[in-house]
Amino acid sequence: MKEKKKDIRALNKKELQDFFVSIGDKSFRGTQVYEWLWSKGAHSFEAMTNISKSTRQLLEDNFVINHIEVDEMQRSKDGTIKNAVKLHDGFTVESVLIPTYSRTTACVSSQVGCSLDCKFCATAKLKRMRNLNPDEIYDQVVAIDQESRLYNNRPLSNIVFMGMGEPLMNYNNVLKSIEKITSPEGLGMSPKRITVSTSGVPKMIKKLADDEVKFNLALSLHSAIDEVRTSIMPFNKNFPLEDLKDSLVHWYFKTKKRVTYEYLIWKDINDRQKDIDALVEFCKIIPCKVNIIEYNPIDDGIFQQANSQITDRYQDALEKNGITVTVRRSRGKDIDAACGQLANKSSK
Repeated sequence: MKEKKKDIRALNKKELQDFFVSIGDKSFRGTQVYEWLWSKGAHSFEAMTNISKSTRQLLEDNFVINHIEVDEMQRSKDGTIKNAVKLHDGFTVESVLIPTYSRTTACVSSQVGCSLDCKFCATAKLKRMRNLNPDEIYDQVVAIDQESRLYNNRPLSNIVFMGMGEPLMNYNNVLKSIEKITSPEGLGMSPKRITVSTSGVPKMIKKLADDEVKFNLALSLHSAIDEVRTSIMPFNKNFPLEDLKDSLVHWYFKTKKRVTYEYLIWKDINDRQKDIDALVEFCKIIPCKVNIIEYNPIDDGIFQQANSQITDRYQDALEKNGITVTVRRSRGKDIDAACGQLANKSSK
């Protein structure tokens, strides 16, 4: 039986150098190949033009590069771009480029489907098929950076892990991808420009803090009342707010970085005064800021955007208590690229 070729990007630089030494070549050849794979983003061995033809053939015989392909690109009237990204095994995920006056942001996916069960999110309706590998996450960023340069005449400035999947349920691969993205041998991006968004897995938030990560943390909160949060995010039953608070205190104690709370407001769900009061109290636990996000329907009609007066009441209450709050309008709604809408509608 023919042995399956190994994905070359699963090797670190030392392993690549060792491979070349083992076949009687120089270790620097591994460094050259590593540079082609990461900082130059080569998708084939043939593209590695400063390496001899015989060495390229040797690589072809022993390895594969399981790169992504942008299967379909959609452009919104507001400039947002959504990519349907085809993976080497036929699965599809989605990633988004969000351009504004001051920045261009990549919203990337970390899982095929999702591990969690938020009722208001289209991705949560998909079964989690597998975690993305570090190179598959990295490739999404490279593709969006290229699109940003092409359509916006500037490189990518920010990355948010807010696409498909729960990043902290793919912890190791997400951190490895960020390591590559921030490395001078990768994209050389500052970790301060990267935000990982979680629905709230207390044990993994504590692990992030203990691992002394340098990127930013966002939390999809949506209610600071346990029974309300459990009704819209059923996994909250296993990760209640008391445990979440404890993990956030640990995060701030270790990192001294404030957390961003993402918050959607729905009619007849979290639009009462007691919902507002509970959020204000939750925000006093550690330094934080709140992003109130416009809700994007996912066709079932159960969740409806609360009226603007409720949003104003939330904003006033938070500001009166000295809490930074921003009301964010969604972008890319016309191509189902807005927050909560990623669900592979383009895939077969």
